[in-house]
Amino acid sequence: MHQRVGATNSGMQLRTGRLPNVGGPAVSRTQPFRLRPNWVDTVALVVVYAVSIASLIGFATFGVHPEMLVRSGVAADTYARILVVAPRAQIVIAVIALGAFLVRRTGARWVAAFLVVYLVSLGAELAGTTVGLPFGPYRYTDGLGIKWLGHVPVLIPVSWFMMALPSYAIAARRFPRAGEALQRVALGSFVLLSWDFALDPAMSFATKYWIWGTAGPYYGMPILNLVGWFVTGVALMVVFAALRVDGWVDALPTSWLVAFYGANLLLPVGMSVAAGLWGVVVATGVALALAALIAARARGSAA
Repeated sequence: MHQRVGATNSGMQLRTGRLPNVGGPAVSRTQPFRLRPNWVDTVALVVVYAVSIASLIGFATFGVHPEMLVRSGVAADTYARILVVAPRAQIVIAVIALGAFLVRRTGARWVAAFLVVYLVSLGAELAGTTVGLPFGPYRYTDGLGIKWLGHVPVLIPVSWFMMALPSYAIAARRFPRAGEALQRVALGSFVLLSWDFALDPAMSFATKYWIWGTAGPYYGMPILNLVGWFVTGVALMVVFAALRVDGWVDALPTSWLVAFYGANLLLPVGMSVAAGLWGVVVATGVALALAALIAARARGSAA
């Protein structure tokens, strides 16, 4: 039986109780009531979707049909500059929206996780762009802006965080018990990996924001990259678990996080559709369906 114990400084009431721990003794867990998304959160999501849709329209119009540049009177140099600005703007606007969302609910508690995830993902990217592990050999072009040590764009670790956090939160909803840490890490890593089934073909095959050093069977991408993504995802999920972010992740409404994940997935999936890469759409759909099936089974088991 849950018992209300008052309100926190942020205006969220808390409830405490005993939750069963599969395979072990019952554990105590304090759960904050989740504030529902308000109009500020909604506007932030709308802006992120608007940027993704605008970028997608530009790619589908001029990227897939460059002859339209001549017909519309848009200079090739102008479109080239748009190709440089658009992905940077998408990452910056998305992370600002996520940051505003997190500040309202957690204050500055999320900053430590952001910094550690940034450093861990930067380390993985630097290893990948120098020695070819864990993703396989590749290099970034100049399209994503200034780079750390001339190898990894500064914005890339930011994008890891903004998709890793929703992935972990979704997994934490389905595996909330103390004894389910491994399941939580595995599911979160798989949800994050699902994004890459669309991201890599869109950004390295349909466009050239990074270039692979060896040919691979999945739209030029080596299979090792998928392994590397999952391993890196596991590392990031472990970071979240080690930093005990569940204490504030529990306060985040799942609906907003899922919608935010979808806003950032929309662009690479849409680009793949525009470029006729239907295998990407199928692979991404299958991966997300498997993640949803695992989550649904876990929820049913918990019930």
